Amino acid sequence: MNFTMDTILLALLKKALARPVRYGRIIAGGVLGAVLTCVVVIWPCKTTWAKFIVFHGVINVLMLRTGLGLKWGRELFRGWVILYIESFLLGGVLQFAGQYLRQGSVFFALAVISYYVVLGIWKIILLFSEKGNRYCEVVVFFGERNCRLRALIDTGNTLKDTVSKDPVSVMDQASVKRLTEGKQPERFRYIPYHSIGKKEGVMPAFRMDKIQIIRDGYRINVEHPLVAVCEEELGSENYQMIINPDILAGGKKNGDKSSSSTSV
Repeated sequence: MNFTMDTILLALLKKALARPVRYGRIIAGGVLGAVLTCVVVIWPCKTTWAKFIVFHGVINVLMLRTGLGLKWGRELFRGWVILYIESFLLGGVLQFAGQYLRQGSVFFALAVISYYVVLGIWKIILLFSEKGNRYCEVVVFFGERNCRLRALIDTGNTLKDTVSKDPVSVMDQASVKRLTEGKQPERFRYIPYHSIGKKEGVMPAFRMDKIQIIRDGYRINVEHPLVAVCEEELGSENYQMIINPDILAGGKKNGDKSSSSTSV
C-alpha cells in the first residue's frame, strides 16, 4: 500500500513539475519510500518527534531526490511542498470514495482512479494560478538552422500521433517558415485536434532534429520530436510554441553546449 501511494504521488509530482524523468525512476523512488517507511515503523525508538522528523524530513526528501532528481535548495523545497498538497488531495479523494467501496481488494483500482481525479484537480488549479513558471526558452534545430523561441509547457496539451503514439508539440507558422527556409521537411503527418468553440481539424506535423528546452537551470535535449504547425496565433501571452510535457520524459539533461547551426 505504501509503495502504491508513494509511486502515485511521485507520478503526480512529475506531471505537476513537468520533470524529465522516466517512470522506472519514479518506481524506484516509490520502492525506496516504502522500504524506509517500513524500517522506521519497526525502529525501536519511542521518541515521537524523532520518527516524525525522519518520516517527513528524511524519507520524503530521499524519495524526491531518487524519484525525480530534484536539486537541493529551492527546487527540492518546492517539490516537497507540492508533494504534501497532493497528499492531502489524494487522501481526500480516497476517503470520499472509501465510504462507498469497503472492500480492500479494490484499493489498487481506487488508487489509480484517484490519481486521475487528483491530476484533473491539479490541472484546474494550474488554470487559475500564475502561469509564469510554465514558460521557458527553447532552441529548435532543423537542418543547419536553429531558432530560439518562447514556449509554454502546457499540461493540457495531450496531442499524440495516431500512428507512433508519440507526443506532439505545436509551433506557430511564422517560426516554422524561418526555420525551414534552407531545408524542407521530407514527410508530413497530420494530427487531428479539437479546441473549445472551434471545429475539429488537422495540423501538419514533422520531426525536428532536436529541441533544447532551457528551464530551471537545465538544458533538456529532446531528439527528433514531432512538431505540428499551427496556422493561427497560439495565444496572447507572446509565446511561439506549446510544449507537450510528455516529451520531457524522453529528454536528456546537460550543461550549456555550443552549436554549429545557424541561428535565425
